[in-house]
Amino acid sequence: MRGIVLLCLLKAAFGGDPGFSWNGPSRTTVQTEPDITNVCLVDQASCGCCLIQKQMKRLELLFNQTTEELNKELTGSKTVLNYIRASRSAFSVALNNDKAVSCYGPFPTNKLVIYKYVFINLGGNYNIQTGIFTVPRSGVYSLSVTIYGIAFSVSTLATCANLQVNNQVVATLSEQNGQDLEDSATAVVAVSLKAGDQVAVNLLRGCFICDNSSRYNTFTGFLLYATD
Repeated sequence: MRGIVLLCLLKAAFGGDPGFSWNGPSRTTVQTEPDITNVCLVDQASCGCCLIQKQMKRLELLFNQTTEELNKELTGSKTVLNYIRASRSAFSVALNNDKAVSCYGPFPTNKLVIYKYVFINLGGNYNIQTGIFTVPRSGVYSLSVTIYGIAFSVSTLATCANLQVNNQVVATLSEQNGQDLEDSATAVVAVSLKAGDQVAVNLLRGCFICDNSSRYNTFTGFLLYATD
């Protein structure tokens, strides 16, 4: 008798309430109702047990469907995140890190400045061998250059350089006032660059820059936002 009462109660709990749904909250995508017609393997006379098995099977199938959809969304999110990480680009370098002051130049012709000390080179797009930053992704970039020179090894102080993109001058830095023994200049620009563009600092003919572990001469760039 108690068994019959228990089965009736279970039947009421799982199938008696027409407002209860095992389909979960409404979704934007249409879900196919699982086929559970052959789920009951017990005696059909035990209708309460059969109902429980059907509901459990429906719940299992819907759970698996939801898990599969969540895995797809997670995979898509990881793909987007990896793309964002791969497109990040930033570098900041200094002329050198020597304890004693050393100078670069002067030269009889213009010459690219090769910065040897690296603060950061996110993405590896700055080449420490050539001094050239190769743009990895089209977008708007912030570029800044600071030059510094001290007249302790030459008779005429001349500190001047160009910031250039694809050999075209973007900004000129120069200080040659001759009133003191130290000169410096800074340029900061925001420019639109295309993937593959080459950015560098060009030391002008007859000019020189000097540095030590204080790292007065710096070259920095980073992506503000992408445009592709």
